[in-house]
Amino acid sequence: MDVELIFKIAAVGIIVSILNQVLIRSGRDEQATMTTLAGLVVVLMILVQKIAGLFDLVQELFHF
Repeated sequence: MDVELIFKIAAVGIIVSILNQVLIRSGRDEQATMTTLAGLVVVLMILVQKIAGLFDLVQELFHF
């Protein structure tokens, strides 16, 4: 597994958690929730790209 992928996901998580705390402290709960959802979507998009690459590799390996 690529360590860079883990660092990317961790960086997104740290940034989202900091933004979430700042927005909650300023009374903007809706924006904090939307920021959390946006962070989740970003991480899921990164993972979907990696999974698609894995499926392509398996397809090439077994000549499907």
